Amino acid sequence: MFYSVEGLKAAYKHEDAFRQEVLLAVLLIPLAFFLPAPGLGKALMIASVLLVLVVELLNSAVEATVDRISLEHHRLAKRAKDIGSAAVMMSLANVVVVWLLVMLD
Repeated sequence: MFYSVEGLKAAYKHEDAFRQEVLLAVLLIPLAFFLPAPGLGKALMIASVLLVLVVELLNSAVEATVDRISLEHHRLAKRAKDIGSAAVMMSLANVVVVWLLVMLD
């Protein structure tokens, strides 16, 4: 557990995107409780937001590892970072889709 807390602290301290997504979570998670959605819908809405944080943590880990190996520009390093970024984008798109589907149901 202590390593996990250190990881969260490091991500919050060093990753702008993680801080932005934490702010998004702080706003959206309480909102989910107040919206007129069934319990399962609220759970899906909250889970979709938490998934963004998980994917961002993994993306940050990939980026830190790539940077640790080498700071020189390399097509495989760029590919790894771009794929991690794409995963974050997909998780954010998932939030939009889940929230829309729950609210339109």
